[in-house]
Amino acid sequence: MSFDTPIERRGTHCVKWDGMEQIYGVPAETGISMWVADMDFATAPVVQNAVQAMADHGVYGYFGDDSNYRGAIQWWMKERHGWDLDPAHIFTTHGLVNGTAMCVDAFTAPGDGVVLFTPVYHAFAKVINAAGRKVVECQMQPQNGRYHMDFDAYDAQMTGAEKMVILCSPHNPGGCVWSREELQQVADFAKRHDLVLVSDEIHHDLVMPGHTHIPMSLINGVEDRLVMMTATTKTFNIAGSHSGNVIIADPDLRARFGARMMALGMSPNSFGLFMATAAYSPEGAAWVDDLIAYLDGNRRLFDDAVNAIPGLKSMPLEATYLAWVDFKDTGMSREEFTKRVEQGAGIAANHGPTFGSGGETYLRFNIATPRARVQEACDRLAEAFKDLQ
Repeated sequence: MSFDTPIERRGTHCVKWDGMEQIYGVPAETGISMWVADMDFATAPVVQNAVQAMADHGVYGYFGDDSNYRGAIQWWMKERHGWDLDPAHIFTTHGLVNGTAMCVDAFTAPGDGVVLFTPVYHAFAKVINAAGRKVVECQMQPQNGRYHMDFDAYDAQMTGAEKMVILCSPHNPGGCVWSREELQQVADFAKRHDLVLVSDEIHHDLVMPGHTHIPMSLINGVEDRLVMMTATTKTFNIAGSHSGNVIIADPDLRARFGARMMALGMSPNSFGLFMATAAYSPEGAAWVDDLIAYLDGNRRLFDDAVNAIPGLKSMPLEATYLAWVDFKDTGMSREEFTKRVEQGAGIAANHGPTFGSGGETYLRFNIATPRARVQEACDRLAEAFKDLQ
């Protein structure tokens, strides 16, 4: 398939494009939508074929015998990430925001603290706050072009009321692929403070050339407190299937999570299971390899253009398709640089403060769109900030 082929998403109940004008004031007809983290590409043909086969069958009943589905997940994690997992350890949730909420519900109580390394994916704080828990922000700092975690400072922040820590790996919005040493530090931090460690690895397949994602499950000494979260949805652009996997090796944690799933009457939808089974295949893997090569080209184009504008700096993207751009050196207020992007350039991008402490001077841009549109966005940004050049 060609990732250059534009697909019209306006008028398709697409939140990314149909919600742009109402939320950001960016005109629906002329604006460029670069906020919601889904791609403007059709999913892999192998996934489309699975959906077509379901449609052709015409009967959409209850799903039975999920052994092929679990086996596909097991194959993918071993083949793509070197991770041997037991299929019996897999739960399927309605996406990973739901998976996060389920973990908060199962492993913490109202009033407990949940640690986040900020700035980080905004939905974490939303579900933590909605559940009556307390967000504990451990702010990261840019260092040598990427985020750095200061565990001496974080240790000093802990009060004993914290019961969970959530890691985004690879990191959204900074695009960092954490090293083995960094992951070990997170694991050790969780052990020191007796925290359940939830590792959201939804972006683990979207890693740029020259970088390698390491699953937290391969880090020593953390199995008794680790909850892994993965999904096909980000990788294959099928977020509307609302399907994600929570994978728990520890029997006690697994029993507690399973009990909450049972109490809430939760079970997956059959469309998500069929799509995931098809995606996690050799055909799906080949498509992902092509996707990564294309996204890498978009990344280089966007970063070169943005970094050529005085005062703008794009954090080097090691993974994801989400560019994290710092406007601090423009000397402008957040209101001013945001106005230039939205009203001047006609681009809708996520506001940095929604990602927590440390995001105040940033905007997040989704570059998973045809390259001509990325080029157009770059041209518009250069024009909107031309007085700085």
